[in-house]
Amino acid sequence: MGQRRNFHGKRGSPTHTSLFNGNCVGALPITVQGAGFAILAQSGSAAGTAFSAGAAAEDASALWYNAAAMGYLPARSFSFVANAIDTSFQFHNRGSTGAFGLPGANDSGNAGSLAGVPQAYFAMALNDRWRIGIAVDTPFGLKTHYDSGWRGQLAALDSKSSAYDIGPSVAFKVNDKLWFGGGLDWQRFSAELTNFAGPLGRADLKASDSSIGYNVGGMWSPAETLRIGMSYRSSIVYKLRGDASFSVGGGIFNSSARTELTVPDSLAISVFQSVLQQFELTGSVTWTRWNRLQKLSVFRTSSSALGGNGTLITTLPFDWANTVLVGGGVAYHVNADWKTRVGIAHDSAASSDATRTPRLPDQARWLISVGVHRVLGPNGTVDLGFVHDFVKEATINDTVPGVPGTLSGTVKAHVNALSLQYNLRL
Repeated sequence: MGQRRNFHGKRGSPTHTSLFNGNCVGALPITVQGAGFAILAQSGSAAGTAFSAGAAAEDASALWYNAAAMGYLPARSFSFVANAIDTSFQFHNRGSTGAFGLPGANDSGNAGSLAGVPQAYFAMALNDRWRIGIAVDTPFGLKTHYDSGWRGQLAALDSKSSAYDIGPSVAFKVNDKLWFGGGLDWQRFSAELTNFAGPLGRADLKASDSSIGYNVGGMWSPAETLRIGMSYRSSIVYKLRGDASFSVGGGIFNSSARTELTVPDSLAISVFQSVLQQFELTGSVTWTRWNRLQKLSVFRTSSSALGGNGTLITTLPFDWANTVLVGGGVAYHVNADWKTRVGIAHDSAASSDATRTPRLPDQARWLISVGVHRVLGPNGTVDLGFVHDFVKEATINDTVPGVPGTLSGTVKAHVNALSLQYNLRL
């Protein structure tokens, strides 16, 4: 059975209907292609090799994976990426009880959606030894929707969330074989989350924050055809602030609220090898410290009929584990203008059966990808990549404090991502 801490509120109040019932604040972005709530689709060229091309340094999008890659780019490079990510999350009841097992209750339809995710990158040379660049991207975010009246509406209805990142970077040439780089990551995170709250009607949380992290990396070329990269991206702490409101009560149950979320740091090692001038081999291993996310404690910052300023609303258990993403790819130069790509990767799951909710049906997955690269002229190229995620079936055993019964079932999920990227070199 899913483990939840008890809700803390005024005695006799309908506390189990709070927006912060353990299913809403914990509903940060549902996974898109990566474990936890990460978006892997940051590059159209890297998509073709299942995001294993961190050391390929083909275009300006490489600076997201390793700032030192700017050392291998021409004087000025632009990359513009448009991703279409289609997610499917289908809940299937497996013996739900109590309020979740009422006769006639349905399992909702597909909780996934189609989302557009844009990115843009720029890198330029200041001189032979220095490079600067900037990335504008969306590392987290998705929209999910469960039908009103479905058997799990006390746990989840709508989830809308996004994180926008602006990352200036710099790289320095140590010698002909070694570059170092690093940068800052300014991120803006926002979310709107809803669920049915019984006699209080529909509960709605809107929260946001901005924060800063950093990244560092190095890239070594022991031979002209070989590159090895290592990069580290720091954790970022969000001090989320927002408002919790209810459709019933005329505002007497509404309050502001706060919690603190730490997104994990990660360490990546990547390799690029050119073979016989026609083949390119890529590989990467990325370790992500998801075990930083063990629980979230949510507090009121204004008084309401449910509790006073500073009172604990709920403690949300995650108990997540670290993950490892391992991937590899092959690119083949058909001729001077065309290149094809294929890739495969495996990502482990951060969540566990004990604490998984229908908002975050994270599980281990295999990624299979194909892609193509086309030269458009002396300065322009275009990349197209497609990735399909085969996601392991996720088990849900979820409870809501004060609500009798357990939401029990499985979620069958898959993800399709199409990435189109235009590159300009000057």
